[in-house]
Amino acid sequence: MSEPKKHAALDLPSESAAAAISDDKKAELAAVRLLARREHGVEELRRKLLRKGHCEDAVDKTVAKLQAKHLLSDERYASTLVHHQARRGQGPIRIRAQLRQQGLKEEVIQDNFAAAQPDWPQLATEVRRRKFGNSLPKSPAERAKQARFLQYRGFNADQIRAALKSEADFDVPNGSSDTDSI
Repeated sequence: MSEPKKHAALDLPSESAAAAISDDKKAELAAVRLLARREHGVEELRRKLLRKGHCEDAVDKTVAKLQAKHLLSDERYASTLVHHQARRGQGPIRIRAQLRQQGLKEEVIQDNFAAAQPDWPQLATEVRRRKFGNSLPKSPAERAKQARFLQYRGFNADQIRAALKSEADFDVPNGSSDTDSI
């Protein structure tokens, strides 16, 4: 009996040889190929394997096996995603939403945000500068436009105010202050 052909670059069985492999092995092979590209969360990997047509039992066994071998970790995935998205200029609200959407538990999300702790106001300022330049907004309309952009990116009100250097000059028209009318 001949040995199955191996894929030269990955040392994995070729597609024709993979047809003869059991469902469990097929699911594991597909999972390893996905994990070779980037980190995945447990639920994300499960969804992808099920979408590819692998049976639920084989997917469950594969996920458990990969977790036991420390090849699949929600904590590592969350940490990678937080750092990656923060470097891309995403704010904490949006990153948390992405992590929840990927099926991660709230405690894993909290732990990774506590460990990462980027300077969110500084990051919001850098994102604003990349998009709109170094000068601060000169009109309330420009300020609102920039604030909406930062809100879409997932920054909260305090971080947006810090990025826009929020002062009373935008709250009171014509530079007058509330004490002038007393």
